[in-house]
Amino acid sequence: MPRISSKLLFGVGLSLTVAVLAVAVGRPAGLFAQNQGPDVTVYNSNIALVKETRSFDLTRGVNTVLVTDVPAGILPDSVYFRSLTDPAAVVLEQNFEYDIVGSDKLLQKYGDQTIRITTADGAVHEGVLLSGAGDVILQDENGGVAVFKADEIRQFSFPALPEGLITRPTLVWAVEATRSGQHQTELAYLTNGLNWEANYVLVLAPDSKSLDLDGWITLDNRSGATYRNARLKLVAGDIQRAVKEMPAMVVRAEVEFMATPAPAVEQRQFAEYHLYELQRPVTIKDQQTKQVRFITATKVPATKTYVFDASVPYGGYGPIYDPGFGSTGNTKVDVRLTFNTGPQGVNAQLPRGIIRMYQADVDGSPLLIGEDAIDHTPKGEDVTLTIGRAFDLVGERKQTDFRRIGDNVVEESYQIELRNQKETEAVTIRVVEHLSRGVNWEILKASPEKWEKVDSATIAWEVPVPAKGKATITYTVRYTF
Repeated sequence: MPRISSKLLFGVGLSLTVAVLAVAVGRPAGLFAQNQGPDVTVYNSNIALVKETRSFDLTRGVNTVLVTDVPAGILPDSVYFRSLTDPAAVVLEQNFEYDIVGSDKLLQKYGDQTIRITTADGAVHEGVLLSGAGDVILQDENGGVAVFKADEIRQFSFPALPEGLITRPTLVWAVEATRSGQHQTELAYLTNGLNWEANYVLVLAPDSKSLDLDGWITLDNRSGATYRNARLKLVAGDIQRAVKEMPAMVVRAEVEFMATPAPAVEQRQFAEYHLYELQRPVTIKDQQTKQVRFITATKVPATKTYVFDASVPYGGYGPIYDPGFGSTGNTKVDVRLTFNTGPQGVNAQLPRGIIRMYQADVDGSPLLIGEDAIDHTPKGEDVTLTIGRAFDLVGERKQTDFRRIGDNVVEESYQIELRNQKETEAVTIRVVEHLSRGVNWEILKASPEKWEKVDSATIAWEVPVPAKGKATITYTVRYTF
């Protein structure tokens, strides 16, 4: 087995409590000393690094070491073993045994052998197993063949556990040691099935000018192992993976909330990523979702905006002469919320996750007003969320003219009407227009005259619309190809 740099593996740690059994070749097994709490580092890409330190007895020469209770999602080629007591000790061979015992496995192993079954009526039948795929077919000592439906069978009896079947995933090592006695060792490996993400609860003030934000780390353990009293670290960022991830099992998971007082989580930069370290040991049960609060910010300045965008974004196509191109048919006005992650805002980097937004009703009870996803966001950047679509605001966009002038010039005109059905509240709507027929364009006329060039293919207006009123935008654009 190739040696792996301990610096590479243990710069950030992840560890699992593993029961290790060392057996001198040809000798009975003996149980090792109790493990310390593991180090567990979880990346938000369905992978984690496990590291532990433990003591066990080896004899001089070759020992067979069984490492049980490892997760089903372990990556065997990532396993690292090092004896601190005997640096010359090496792993000569490693096998990962995962042929877990089960009724289907037993039936496969006992083909052409004698088994016993008990049916729902209490009758016992014994015979040579001819088939266990679906229905069970037995042949008795007189050559007779009986077929038993799977739903009729209440119990199987087998003489013994067949060779090669195990009750849990197990690493089997051949370890050569140069000295006998108790060895202090390090064990580390990667495993799939451990993942984390950030989830946020945002409460918007009644006037929509400020917000409170709570961030939660949501850790999902589907790796097939429990990590007790683990020192937990979480790395936020997109690491490069050279291997295909194993699909996660779909299971019903237990959810555990840990609303511990701050600072429950320490944040710091690690390489090109950000690392979050829990300040106390935690137990991460198999098939469990654990949540820990890692950020709290109050009275963060916020800006609510209305955006009407009903045109097709530029897609890099060539000249487009189709008169009907460019309209999406959308009449809805988006409601968006913007805040900053800098010192005057949340004052923290925000890992990728879902933000659920609430606002208090007149009776003070919070109601869900929308949810949106964010990507990894460094400190100091703006975050813009789409809350939903405004019920009382309507936009209507229609083409009023289209002219093809020669072989390489097109002119078209649009009218955009904005209607505000709110009883007393005037609003400002940002109207976004994508100029998507080609890269060379010119606005010949526009009303209102003042518009903003957002990028090489987008313009926008900020349009006040009175309560129970409307506003209109018109413009003509010329494309030259």
